[in-house]
Amino acid sequence: MSLQTQIMDEIKTAMKAKDTVALEALRAVKSELLLASTASGSKEDLSEDDEIKLLQRLVKTRKESARIFTEQNRPDLAEPELAQVAVIEKFLPAQLSEEEVEAVIAKIIAETGASGIASMGKVMGLASAQLGGTAEGKTISTIVKKLLS
Repeated sequence: MSLQTQIMDEIKTAMKAKDTVALEALRAVKSELLLASTASGSKEDLSEDDEIKLLQRLVKTRKESARIFTEQNRPDLAEPELAQVAVIEKFLPAQLSEEEVEAVIAKIIAETGASGIASMGKVMGLASAQLGGTAEGKTISTIVKKLLS
């Protein structure tokens, strides 16, 4: 089942349940999917990797907004953002723990023979490709820096 079909089904469920937070998050996802598919100008559907990247970007945006609202002492605005994050994350693959990510990155470093912070770009490229949607870029970057320094 495609992501768009899943989103539409979830929108119907949220409408029936009168779940406004979920409905808002799902409509945002639907909108982004539509924009991304028409932006390319092609008749082809988005690839699964593109869909995952799009969902990760939406989650990251909402987490950043929630962080800013929390810093500004506005928990009333932060809570809906975090609730939307939970709704969107249901469509993402399971996230790896930091220990699992560290093990994968350590293996990549051993295979490439990378040493020092100068090799970070090469390791980041390989790690991002291999870990795909299972870890945030910020987490990957932090672990790569830690292991290479």
